[in-house]
Amino acid sequence: MMPSSGNSYHPDRIVGRPADSISGTASEVRARVTSSHFVGRRSELERRAADQPILVLRGEAVEQTDGELPYAPLISALRPLVRQRDSVLEELSPGSRGQLAALLPGLQDGGPPIGEDRSAQVRLFEALLELLDVASQTCSLALILEDMHWADRSTRAFITFLARSLRQERVLLLLTYRSDEIHRRHALRPLLSELERLERSHRIDLAPFDRAEMREALTDILGDAPSDELVERLFTRSEGNPLFTEELLAAGVDGRGAPPQSLRDAFLLRIERLTPEAQRVARGIAVGRRLDEQMLAEVTPLDRAAVQAALREAMAEQILVALGDGSFTFRHALLREVLYDDLLPGERVELHGALARCLEERSAAGEDPEVERAALIAAHYASAGDQPAALRASVQAALAARTTRAHGEAADQAERALELWPRVAESDRHVELDHIGLLVFAADEHSIADDRARSEVLLQTAAGELDAERDPLRYASILDRLARIQWNLNRGQEGLNTAQLALAKLPDGELRERARLLSWLAHTQYLRGHFREAMSDGQSALRAATDVGDSYAEVEVLNTLGMTRIALGEVDEGVGHLRRAIELGRASQIEDGVSFAYSNLADLLNLRGRTQEALEAAREGLEFTPARRSMNREWLLLTLSEVEFEAGHWEAAREHLDGGSRHPLGLLLMFRLLREAETALGDGEHDLVRERLGQVEPLVAQSSEPQWIAALGVHLGELHRREGDLIRSRAAVEHALDRIELCTDDVMRVARVSAVGVRTEADIAQRARDLREPGEQRDAVTRARIHAQRLKAAVQSGGPVEKAWSAVGAAELARARGRNKPALWATAAALWAELERPYQAALARFREAEAFVETGDRAGARQAADAALELAELLGARWLGGEIRALRDRARLQGGARAGGAAADGAGGAGGDGEAGGDDPFGLTPRERQVLALLAEGATNRQIGASLYMAEKTASVHVSRILSKLGVRTRTQAAAVAHRLYLDG
Repeated sequence: MMPSSGNSYHPDRIVGRPADSISGTASEVRARVTSSHFVGRRSELERRAADQPILVLRGEAVEQTDGELPYAPLISALRPLVRQRDSVLEELSPGSRGQLAALLPGLQDGGPPIGEDRSAQVRLFEALLELLDVASQTCSLALILEDMHWADRSTRAFITFLARSLRQERVLLLLTYRSDEIHRRHALRPLLSELERLERSHRIDLAPFDRAEMREALTDILGDAPSDELVERLFTRSEGNPLFTEELLAAGVDGRGAPPQSLRDAFLLRIERLTPEAQRVARGIAVGRRLDEQMLAEVTPLDRAAVQAALREAMAEQILVALGDGSFTFRHALLREVLYDDLLPGERVELHGALARCLEERSAAGEDPEVERAALIAAHYASAGDQPAALRASVQAALAARTTRAHGEAADQAERALELWPRVAESDRHVELDHIGLLVFAADEHSIADDRARSEVLLQTAAGELDAERDPLRYASILDRLARIQWNLNRGQEGLNTAQLALAKLPDGELRERARLLSWLAHTQYLRGHFREAMSDGQSALRAATDVGDSYAEVEVLNTLGMTRIALGEVDEGVGHLRRAIELGRASQIEDGVSFAYSNLADLLNLRGRTQEALEAAREGLEFTPARRSMNREWLLLTLSEVEFEAGHWEAAREHLDGGSRHPLGLLLMFRLLREAETALGDGEHDLVRERLGQVEPLVAQSSEPQWIAALGVHLGELHRREGDLIRSRAAVEHALDRIELCTDDVMRVARVSAVGVRTEADIAQRARDLREPGEQRDAVTRARIHAQRLKAAVQSGGPVEKAWSAVGAAELARARGRNKPALWATAAALWAELERPYQAALARFREAEAFVETGDRAGARQAADAALELAELLGARWLGGEIRALRDRARLQGGARAGGAAADGAGGAGGDGEAGGDDPFGLTPRERQVLALLAEGATNRQIGASLYMAEKTASVHVSRILSKLGVRTRTQAAAVAHRLYLDG
């Protein structure tokens, strides 16, 4: 991608058509100047692409007034494909053709588009991505979008999506914009910042000419070397602006005479030289931006022949240019702006009104998409001051924008209609929606466009205007929408209460609405970990959905019931529900529902310890989900990566993690960041873990779902624990458990967080013993016992995974109490091995080796450490492998105890050190053990020397050797090891 910028149309290179001389009349020189081709980097690219197998799609954004034109540059770029009925279009999948039909009416045979929901715009974007992908299969493709400083927000949203989604496609995205238009709060700034962070993105600033470049340009234009005086005069007046240079030359012969004082004056001079008829045509196009001959004849007092003559004159003067679709526009947007601003207020109002009426009279079967025409009509009526017509047109434009998934623009048009509503008499409104309907419409569009706070305000207003007793169905529908908004605003309980009220207001006979509402309630209850409530609501929803034959609601609720049953231990029944959702979704072509069912099936089977079945489900889902469904495919890739990580297929897990988008959004972003953090923890890349968790923490803070809260708590707790910041580790665990709520049914997530908690408390208790802090030790043991009890309780309603975590908790509790037992760790390792979770098994065997070292059983320690290291190396678990090797080095588990060399005592030797004790696991000599005992008491080198009758320097040598043999860095760590392994007695 190449986001390019220029300052007031400063091309970096000017290519001119040389003239024979600079002599001649003023009109002759103007003709030579205005016929020159000022070609910037973009136009040069187009010229070169014409000689290469490159498909160039080019569109321009248009300046917005009171209403935005959704997707204006995209529609302009893609029109040629539709007109030519290119074979590329025939290769699109029916679903994508149906989506694109909403944007490009020429594809109306493409099949039905997907219904309106939050993912509808993403589906359109995926269809556009598939179009670009297919088009780039046979040749490279360049998508050029001009004047992005005017781009509507739907176009900006698509560019963001495209930049995040492009991977191997042979697509060049070229964006141009005027850098001097981008003020501090300009809507394009966030997109530019996003693009500049991408590795494949390049920004090209087109700076003004310097004097040498100005001379070269003038030589190309005039056909001969310009004088120094001319170069200096034009450089001073134009400030290096190529466009202004051209206009100065056109305004006065070779820059002499009375040149204009500004670019605006230069443009107006060009216009004033036109005949009155040509000026009328120019003024019409200044208001309409792009008009054809027919419309010009309708909005100006000129017949067709006069319009043609006027157009020919304006084009000869290089003021107007003809476009490929038969319309005409200004050669430079700046020229149009100047002329529009120069119009008298009455002229402006009259032309806007005439254009609005003309557009309304045009047939809906024309080439212009309905959304573009509707937005233009609304904008022209608003500028003309016709409020009743503007209200009607704004509502129509809002409805049209929704059909093209331009939800932001639909919301804006609806808001303009709401502003106009009280200004228009009831008898003059003539719109398709009443005031409450318009409020709800605007709320829906704001919600999909991610402005949920505004959506809530509009829905509250609509509910307040409605009589709940006279129209209970409509009232319940508004409350249903409001509940979902409150949930998305992270006010989960408030959303559930609102949904319950909606359910109570819903008339008994409205089964379809009841099915949809109950289905959402069930899904929400599941996400909050309230499985029993989810089961009850889900069963009611399933009955209502089947009674009315609502396949969409049935697939959705089967998904929820399947997950809930598995979570509650009814695994086979839950699998049956999810398989039924897949079957029904395929039959009804509900692709989202099918992909979600596969992902949910893999996730829940993995949580229940059925690892291989989970892998098969994820792979099956990935095979079903087409590549164009990038969001669904991304979710499945992450799910498969997660299951593979648990199953010990770490190389495949990394490949699938790397195979997804590097720039996801929303829930996908949370999922990816947490997956990357978990993988980095396994690799020991703690800086990367810290970075990813820092990115995901504010996102999880806005969620009330245990799956995200627990994962963050687990990874944060483990990271802080490894770094020795045990208090922060404890805080991360406690915060996660507090947010999940201890009364939740989601024992699967509670167990995982509690396991990190008991491990952290065991570390704290161990450190407290080392530092002889009995109060801290007792507190840590108490906390460890609570975590272990929570793990034991999880086994009652959990499954084999919770049983394994409980075994880990029992072993960690024993370690916290100072009685680390190898047998407990062996039990935990065996349970993880049965579940085919080699990483957890390796961790348990590592702890088992540590316990053997503490009890003095070096043979058992060696065997456990060797088994743990073998698993770690098979996985590629670099962090764990390093920990195991360090333990083997410290405890001398590789080749037995080594003899310790005699150290010099002063100049002659320590004397009397003797050989290392045969039963010492670290190969310490008797004298080194004496030094270690004093070191553990906190003695300095001088105090150690005085106590053992040796020089301070000799004591320092002994301490250094002890640190090396124990494999630690500091005296405090050495003292801790001595206390733990009873080496200081």
